[in-house]
Amino acid sequence: MRKLFICLLIIAGGRTQAQEVIHLLPGSALPKLTVFRPQKRQSRAAVIICPGGAYAFRSDYGEGVVPAKKLNEAGITAFLFDYRLPKGNDTLPLHDAQVAIRYLRKNHKRFHIDPKQIGIMGFSAGGHLAATAGTHFKSADERPDFMVLAYAVISMTDSLTHAWSKRELMGTHPDSAAVKLYSNELQVTDQTPGAFITHAMDDPGVHYQNSLYFEAALLQHHIQVRLFLYAKGGHAYGVAVKNATVQWIGPCINWIKTKGWKKED
Repeated sequence: MRKLFICLLIIAGGRTQAQEVIHLLPGSALPKLTVFRPQKRQSRAAVIICPGGAYAFRSDYGEGVVPAKKLNEAGITAFLFDYRLPKGNDTLPLHDAQVAIRYLRKNHKRFHIDPKQIGIMGFSAGGHLAATAGTHFKSADERPDFMVLAYAVISMTDSLTHAWSKRELMGTHPDSAAVKLYSNELQVTDQTPGAFITHAMDDPGVHYQNSLYFEAALLQHHIQVRLFLYAKGGHAYGVAVKNATVQWIGPCINWIKTKGWKKED
């Protein structure tokens, strides 16, 4: 209990540096965006951060506050995204993500961001949500401009998926059409935004082939993609892989700021 209390204090302490909380649906606590503004803006890009947690909870500190601060240090505005947990209602997280993207695009002047540089970052199941937002949009205003996918669940097929995330998102007996729909490696088109992908080959929870399949699908459609693969790193390493000499977050931030995600003309 004491450890839980300390963890909650750390999370609360991390959020005290945020400047604003935005509730995206009237009369509802969720979904919401917590705004992290940089002290010195060096880019007009914005990143919506989707924490992981198998669609059963949200790891808001290590996969939310920490990456938000890293982005702020690089002069990038970040938005920690608390999406609704689906509990078998697979439409909720994507709906919330699309609302968030539309909101930022509509209100870009308020946050001093470029409406054509709004990206989405996701960890584990949050990475599935980010990849879903990047492959299931129906209009330009709900399309993210780029994706950052950290040890992401990509597929819902039995051979690749993370069973807990699949169950929380789709229930215990999803039909084959729904499984295909949310297997994002099968949903890539020429309009899918570019992606920065990181994964560890020894990940015990989400098989790294999720990332390989998604990278292959992006390349087949000539989409900009950069894969940062680790031999060892496990799962839920956040922005820093223990004992690795090269970390992914720096190259990722550079990729965002230099628009490495844009299609070549």
